[in-house]
Amino acid sequence: MSALFSPIKLGQTEFANRIVVSPMCQYSSDDGSPTDWHMAHLGMLANCGAGLVIVEATHVERHGRITHGCAGLYSDHNEAAWRRVIEHCRRAGTAKWGVQIAHAGRKASAQRPWEGGGALTAAQDPWETISPSPIPFGSNWHVPREATLDDIARVRDAFVSSAKRAVRVGFDAIELHYAHGYLAHSFLSPMSNHRTDQYGGSLQNRMRLGLEIAQAVRAAVSASITLGARITGNDWREADGLSTDDAVTYAKALKAAGLDYIDVSSGGITADTRNPPGPGYNVPIAERVKREAAVATRVVGLITAPAQAEAIVGDGKADMVALGRGMLDDPRWGWHAAAALGAEVPRVKQYLRAGPKLWAPAAGRRV
Repeated sequence: MSALFSPIKLGQTEFANRIVVSPMCQYSSDDGSPTDWHMAHLGMLANCGAGLVIVEATHVERHGRITHGCAGLYSDHNEAAWRRVIEHCRRAGTAKWGVQIAHAGRKASAQRPWEGGGALTAAQDPWETISPSPIPFGSNWHVPREATLDDIARVRDAFVSSAKRAVRVGFDAIELHYAHGYLAHSFLSPMSNHRTDQYGGSLQNRMRLGLEIAQAVRAAVSASITLGARITGNDWREADGLSTDDAVTYAKALKAAGLDYIDVSSGGITADTRNPPGPGYNVPIAERVKREAAVATRVVGLITAPAQAEAIVGDGKADMVALGRGMLDDPRWGWHAAAALGAEVPRVKQYLRAGPKLWAPAAGRRV
């Protein structure tokens, strides 16, 4: 029996298998609201074979977006638009649905990748950004304003508000985005947080914002909603960044705050930081977090082959695997992995004739 295709229960929700579609920004929203592009994009992924699809980083306030085209869940219009998309996807496919709620912090007010990916110019309608300290993400980036205690309280409340909207939309899972150099990660990393108040200095103080948000969101949403966080397992800056030891400590505290799982990613704290190039480079970090924090873990990062994903889960290195670009390249990756591993995935009735019982090429496929 395939470990990858065995069910898993996170909190009170059971997912059909251990494959997750990772959040992938589409930069195609209208003032935070998903558009017809999302209907097509997410409708495609509804039948990819994954047990859970997490929609792109969805921001808790307008000025918390990365770009003008990034998704949000801060208005009634956003909420109604997301409800339309998710209701369509439930009718069209078999996956369960999650949303990653986020605040971009000092990486906000940026261009879409195909526009250059840097900071917005004066002619591109930029906005003020906030961060724990007035340190820019990189050269030629905006210098953020140091977040005040009022800013921190507002952002914390915005995460709670967006989580409540996510419940009304009908998402099965909510993921807090605490990685990739965005606001919560920038508070945690000593590279970007030089504060001297209760949100800076020691690791315990730097964890405070993330823990406060986690506690507030957990208190605001039903236990029937799976709640997790994507964290940075390593800043890849040996001298002055977060280490895997820090990630284990953070994961333990987040579990105690009521989270059901931890998604392990890494990097992104500065514009010139580069992640290791090898396949599955976050797996050793996820393995330590799973073992030492005793929490369900998901891992992402150059996981592309079914046998690779099967070994990660089967060997107990992580409980789930997440794919992003691999799913864009092959939107039926889950089907093909099931064929390669001798497993099955549920299919909507319209696609049954392409399954292994009715179509010989599917039964013999190897990825």
